[in-house]
Amino acid sequence: MSTSGLIEGPDGKSRCFWYGGKDDYLTYHDAEWGRPVGNDTRLFEKICLEGFQSGLSWLTILRKRENFRAGFAGFDIDAVAAFDEADVERLVGDAGIIRHRGKIRSTINNAKRAQEMRREFGSLAAYFWAFEPGPEQRPKTLDRESLMALATTETSTAISKDLKKRGWSFVGPTTVYAFMQAMGMVNDHIEGCFARDICENERSAFIRPSRTV
Repeated sequence: MSTSGLIEGPDGKSRCFWYGGKDDYLTYHDAEWGRPVGNDTRLFEKICLEGFQSGLSWLTILRKRENFRAGFAGFDIDAVAAFDEADVERLVGDAGIIRHRGKIRSTINNAKRAQEMRREFGSLAAYFWAFEPGPEQRPKTLDRESLMALATTETSTAISKDLKKRGWSFVGPTTVYAFMQAMGMVNDHIEGCFARDICENERSAFIRPSRTV
């Protein structure tokens, strides 16, 4: 690892330090993290899995993600909102996921809250992207130290507060900021990472969703 916080991968490309040489993280880092997302199902999945990750490593969640998708109907919002007590017990007994009853119930609750927000804003994407921070709210340069200091931000705190007011749970400021990073609302690939410019180009081309209702 260099002092800049970059790691050279097996292909000779420099990547963010957190990839750590792990194959699972390499694919996630290269092809997903930081790429802008406007699909409600994927956004709902991301924020739910970030909630499940609380207190655990993201690698644990990533390695169980397909099991989560199978258990939670692909994170289809309407399907999850219709889950009942039998589904809760089914999921509590599913060894392929994190069997935390509170987080399972939270996911079902949040699906119902997501339905309400879609009716109000037209889509989850329109709601979340409206919070996108401007350049003046971002670090001028992003290295290992500045990235590590970004566990929460003014924006993630504001989103967290608003979500909780709307009845969401397991959406603290740290969880929300990890979600913002994952969905590409911010580009937190550090300077020198090969994926940083790719993500920035995708963010520039991305059409921000607008409220439709």
